[in-house]
Amino acid sequence: MQSQLIKSSDRGYADHGWLKSFHSFSFADYYDPARMGFGALRVINEDKIAPGTGFGTHGHRDMEIISYVLSGELAHKDSMGNGEKGAANSGVIRPGDVQRMSAGTGVLHSEFNHAKDQTTHFLQIWIQPDARGIAPSYEQKHFDTASKRGQLRLVAANDGQAQGAVTIHANARLYAGLFDGAEAAELDLAPGRLAYVHLVRGSLNVNGQDLTAGDALQLQQTSRLSLTAGQNAEVLVFDLAA
Repeated sequence: MQSQLIKSSDRGYADHGWLKSFHSFSFADYYDPARMGFGALRVINEDKIAPGTGFGTHGHRDMEIISYVLSGELAHKDSMGNGEKGAANSGVIRPGDVQRMSAGTGVLHSEFNHAKDQTTHFLQIWIQPDARGIAPSYEQKHFDTASKRGQLRLVAANDGQAQGAVTIHANARLYAGLFDGAEAAELDLAPGRLAYVHLVRGSLNVNGQDLTAGDALQLQQTSRLSLTAGQNAEVLVFDLAA
């Protein structure tokens, strides 16, 4: 087994006033040649958006983008019509929601915190797709606390629909879990797979390593993950192709 612990304090950081962001991998003005991604995982940004502010309309292409809200609300609007009045998808993302946008051939979108007195705290995740030039698409699902309590719940996968998860166009699986006290879980990994564990909050022991909020553990040549000794822990686990 090969593992590397990445401490929260080792992440990149940007303070734009209205936006405070920690970067797990090289992003914008933060560049570290040793932190360019892991497998198909390219970005994990922990963002805090001040009340009444947000990202204006901007474009993406050929990327699977997942938003995972921790507190507050994120209002999404895009060139596919999501977030418009009367659209099938309201575009408002709340805690427990997982939003997936496949940028494909190109999409424009904006993300705002319309609250007057509450910061929006969320994770922005980018995963490189298996194929370029696909049609842009959008999906959003809610995963309640009970489905993640003391276990790892699949929330995104390339066969997502069969599992009740959102579908990503990449050979990757994303799990979310909540652990406290005696709650524990294990995840078996197929030979040759990579695992990336990002602790969203609290503390947790993963394969003998103690993690606190913002820490990550990346593993190679590992057949099983063991998650124990959680204290108010919320965790994301990525199962990735090598």
